[in-house]
Amino acid sequence: MDTDLLRAFVTVSECQGFSAAGKVLHRTQSAMSLQIKRLEDQMRQPLFERTSRSVLLTAAGERLLPYARHMLKLEDEAKGLLKGEAHGEIIRLGTSEEQAATYLPDLLPRFSAQFPHIQLEVQCDISDTLVKRFQEGLLDVVLSVRHKPTQSGQLLGWEPMVWVIAEHASLAQWPTLPLALNPEGCIFRAHALSALGREEKRWKLRYVSQSPTGINIPVQNGLALTVKTPRSLPPGCRIVTEADGLPDLGHVEIELHQRPGHSSEAFQAFCQALEEVVSDHSAIACPEFKQ
Repeated sequence: MDTDLLRAFVTVSECQGFSAAGKVLHRTQSAMSLQIKRLEDQMRQPLFERTSRSVLLTAAGERLLPYARHMLKLEDEAKGLLKGEAHGEIIRLGTSEEQAATYLPDLLPRFSAQFPHIQLEVQCDISDTLVKRFQEGLLDVVLSVRHKPTQSGQLLGWEPMVWVIAEHASLAQWPTLPLALNPEGCIFRAHALSALGREEKRWKLRYVSQSPTGINIPVQNGLALTVKTPRSLPPGCRIVTEADGLPDLGHVEIELHQRPGHSSEAFQAFCQALEEVVSDHSAIACPEFKQ
């Protein structure tokens, strides 16, 4: 059985669409459709039910899926063995700078001890941009804050958003609240402006930066307030409580995106380790964090 066809089958199943699967495998939608048609001809029965809005597995497709995944895993393991214990394998991780600073110090020693020959490429950006790169096949794993429903995101849990100011600062010193926020497209920025609008609070956007450093410096110097999760509280800053009169910001969803059809032992171990590190940190910083 052609494993290229099986990889296309597994990827279409996990992406729930031919176009999204094609982006992951760097193929056109028509090429993906042709591969699935060839596999269906070999199986002598349809594997997907196609509608104008969705692509779902048939009963035969559901029976085939676990076998296809197992065969791909065996193929990846065999290739890795012949290459010399996965020499040359690269895992491309996308995450925010603040998530990287929180999780990588625990993740990297744990993972590299088990797989010392794996090369890790880390790209830091805002979540929305990282998810788009993942959907284009440019990243293998993305840890992100959910901005909108996606077909690939696995929900890990929730974290609260909090207002943050310098320890020596007071909201009373600002008739108009000066804000330091990420560029447009960031969900933290959207929640902050929406919450202030509902409460009819006066505000002014004073500092905009994609980098945490560009946000933290004005906040740490008492020049602005911002929005973060508790794990990202900068030194010299404090969380503003409800008693200070600012509106509640709610929670954000943390999700993990994994490249479909990638079943090497190292890749699966990396994703599992990342999930465990995120859960461990979040449970400590936020007791209501759930899986």
